[in-house]
Amino acid sequence: MALPLMRKATAVWLVENTSLTFMQIANFCGLHELEVSGIADGEVASGIRGMDPITSNQLTLEEIKRCELDPNSKLELIINPATIGETKRRGPRYTPLSKRQDKPAAIAWLVKFYPEIADSQIIKLVGTTKPTIKAVRERSHWNITNIVPTDPVLLGLCKQVELDSTLGKIDKKNTTNNMPTNIIQKEKLSTASENKKFLNDLEKNSLDKDDLLKNAESFFQKNENN
Repeated sequence: MALPLMRKATAVWLVENTSLTFMQIANFCGLHELEVSGIADGEVASGIRGMDPITSNQLTLEEIKRCELDPNSKLELIINPATIGETKRRGPRYTPLSKRQDKPAAIAWLVKFYPEIADSQIIKLVGTTKPTIKAVRERSHWNITNIVPTDPVLLGLCKQVELDSTLGKIDKKNTTNNMPTNIIQKEKLSTASENKKFLNDLEKNSLDKDDLLKNAESFFQKNENN
């Protein structure tokens, strides 16, 4: 099923500017109905500016009105070429001259919303260079005051499937890296508990030993007096 560009931003716009049901918006944007409800309540996607799917040629006003009149109808997406997968490329990515000036904006968007993304992943997505990425990250780029973070898919610098694949690898890597830490913490807690128990048992045994010695001394002294 094809999905719109910038799904959450599109959902924000639809919630704010239409009377569509949460289910209609969720089905169109590929989200859960509760996520759309959270957007309406301001609990989800806070700070995300809505993107008009009409101006981006993904919906028509007539299509929105049709679904507003019939809550059981589903919005039909106007397929955007950027959302369609492509065969694996060989060699470096070629970026048209007209789009090369948009690369810093795409880099700024990636490092803002996904600061853990690697430079190599940005290079593969956008087709840029490490010095440019470093300049944007450190805000030392010559045009930094005019750079507005923008989704690279919306700019046409990469495909939605490529972006989703890259972000999926980041989430998977973070999950994998966190697992050993949790295991180590559990082992430390378990070891500390065992050591405490051992010390308590040792202390108890020492006290029992002292009591036995005192009792033995008392017994022998009593026998000698008799």
